[in-house]
Amino acid sequence: MSDSAKMLAKITAMTPEARYDHMVEEIKANKVIWTLQDNDGCVMLTTEDEDCIPMWPSEEAAALWAVDDWQDCEPLAIELGEWQERWVSGMEDDELFVAVFPVQDDLGVVVAPFELDQRLTPKTRH
Repeated sequence: MSDSAKMLAKITAMTPEARYDHMVEEIKANKVIWTLQDNDGCVMLTTEDEDCIPMWPSEEAAALWAVDDWQDCEPLAIELGEWQERWVSGMEDDELFVAVFPVQDDLGVVVAPFELDQRLTPKTRH
């Protein structure tokens, strides 16, 4: 197993909250957020209460989800600026939530797009 595979296995075994924290740090560092898409657009997940778009911190993490029903999906990189300018408001308008770093047996933390955006935006002093 490669070092990156070992690291990914370690990260996917974290609690949902720890994966959320990890994802925020990775997105801040790399300025990109990942989801999955197929010919119809982005993958959607449904919880009991919300419709969600799953998001991951890396292409490798997103690719782990592309199995079974989602095997035809490809990781999609979204530049952080584009996500903040277009996706946050678009998802809010469509009442969509973010499934933060889901893994096979755990959908992860589900948050409103603006909540994830607040964690990604550096706090400025006024």
